[in-house]
Amino acid sequence: MAERKFKLEVITPDRKVLSDDSVVSVTLPGIEGYLGVLANHAPLMTALGVGELDFRKADGTADSMAIAGGFVEVYDNTVTVLADSGELREEIDVDRAEAAIHRAEERLASHAVDIDAERARVALLRAINRLKVASRRI
Repeated sequence: MAERKFKLEVITPDRKVLSDDSVVSVTLPGIEGYLGVLANHAPLMTALGVGELDFRKADGTADSMAIAGGFVEVYDNTVTVLADSGELREEIDVDRAEAAIHRAEERLASHAVDIDAERARVALLRAINRLKVASRRI
């Protein structure tokens, strides 16, 4: 029996990262933990955290992306992700992510009064996530 398909769209403030109507499953980072979606999922809207979005297509291929923040809406066999940032695995610049980790770690270690520690912590989490996604083989 053929798997049921649905549409997955991932949109950031800068661009449409992905639009594919042959997706059979998606796993994404909600703020309360990861959640999975299959075809005919009940309507849902929730906030997203920093993490990896994995998806599998009807042809058996799979891919992943690093996302950070935003919202997901599941409605009428369409999963719409409005993310603060999102990059497909093959788009991630590993050198840039490593440099971002180094900068964030330096800021956090400095304990300077003018440093926004929460912003540095989130930047570190995002950069670590990007490296994790880039190094993963599907």
